[in-house]
Amino acid sequence: MTGNEKYIILSDGTVYDGIGFGSNEEVLGEIVFNTSMTGYQEMLTDPSYRGQILVSTYPIIGNYGIDINFSESKKIQVKSYVVRDLCDYPFHFSNNKDLNEYLFENRIPGIHSVDTRSLTRKIRKFGSKMAIITDNPNIDTALTKINNFGSYEDNNYVDQVSVKSIENYKVNQARYKIALIDFGVKRNIIRILNSRGCDVEVYPWNYDFNNLDLNKYDGIVMSPGPGDPKTLLNDIKGIKKSIENIPTLGICLGHQIIAHIYGGETFKLLFGHRGGNQPVKELKSGRVYPTSQNHGYAVSDKNFPLDLEITHININDNTVSGLKHKHKPIISIQYHSEACPGPVDSEYIFDNFVELIKGKNEK
Repeated sequence: MTGNEKYIILSDGTVYDGIGFGSNEEVLGEIVFNTSMTGYQEMLTDPSYRGQILVSTYPIIGNYGIDINFSESKKIQVKSYVVRDLCDYPFHFSNNKDLNEYLFENRIPGIHSVDTRSLTRKIRKFGSKMAIITDNPNIDTALTKINNFGSYEDNNYVDQVSVKSIENYKVNQARYKIALIDFGVKRNIIRILNSRGCDVEVYPWNYDFNNLDLNKYDGIVMSPGPGDPKTLLNDIKGIKKSIENIPTLGICLGHQIIAHIYGGETFKLLFGHRGGNQPVKELKSGRVYPTSQNHGYAVSDKNFPLDLEITHININDNTVSGLKHKHKPIISIQYHSEACPGPVDSEYIFDNFVELIKGKNEK
């Protein structure tokens, strides 16, 4: 595939070159990497990547094309996509367009023929950085634009990806009704809840939950989403009141917000956890699960809230990967139990959530 020469210029002045594909926009964002071998379409449409430039460590990308049914949201969420080898001629029975066409239609720039191994090692050693994708190799110009843009943490990306009004996803003969707080929900979370007999009502992240009629619902799900949870804390209302009175499941960003609600802290990881092969240990059983993860922040185990208990840890770095309330039916996890892409081993969390609902209803 031919295209014009493009450059990735990091905030420390490092430059990587490659060939452009997709749209020809110039974009800025935080550059991160994902280690999954498949699932590029699901990654591109994951709202948790909002505001970020995504690098795939797996070298061959685009080989099975695009099937719109695999999207995890209504559009591509990443700022740009960086790959080593872009497949010109994808082959798959459900393929209906190639990756280049898909990015072009969504006005998202891509860059291929990049030394993604070197770039990934750079991020692993020195951390995720702001970067610009441009056709102008002038470093001073690039650094000026990056400095003017500011940091990733300066932006509320949740507000960009959350629904603006309440949405409903119903099933036949529903057994339960769930209120889902949308910080950047993936479609597969709703699919999995529907498959377990749950009607799902999706609420904007900044809805005043003091007004939520808890008698209408059997449970609450707090979804994943992009960015630093601390940027949201001043604008979320009534969530603590709601989750203390009804079974609740927090996933990823939802998990971090639950920790903050009870006095916990979060911190930014050096380069984040992004991939379909993150090992998580369930402390009660001792079992280790392969999990899909996509987050740049984690709950601190320092001065951990007395009301909460750590239930899971990430074996790679011993960070908190799950917690529960000691007295309330509240559980949360730091990984994507809905996968897409990734292993499905952790879907049991949704079953645990349903069991909490059953227990509450029986009482």
